[in-house]
Amino acid sequence: MIVWALAVLIAAAFTHGQAGEMPAGDPVRGETIYHKCQGCHSIDRNRVGPKHMGLFGRKAGSLPDFNYSEAMKNSGIVWSEQTLDAFLADPRAMVPGTKMTYAGVKNAQDRADLIAYLKEATKE
Repeated sequence: MIVWALAVLIAAAFTHGQAGEMPAGDPVRGETIYHKCQGCHSIDRNRVGPKHMGLFGRKAGSLPDFNYSEAMKNSGIVWSEQTLDAFLADPRAMVPGTKMTYAGVKNAQDRADLIAYLKEATKE
């Protein structure tokens, strides 16, 4: 019984570190998903939402030519695959007070594909 409990604890500890890992993304599929974002966003120009060019490594709320919410400006987020994944899953939970009204991309594979596309499309 103790051996079984120990095995369960070891397995749980091992898989816990992997639970937050993102699936591999497909940028071609991600481009299709990005079409849904284009009601508010663009790669190269501000719209209702900020442009995505140069997104990765940029501090959230830092484009000088976009009017961000105070919540986004003060969020302390630097955009990476991980922070973008968390934000896209539930924007209003991650940054209460954000202007982004979209409820989020709930499917982890869809987020991974979208992020893979953005990594390629937003390089400066």
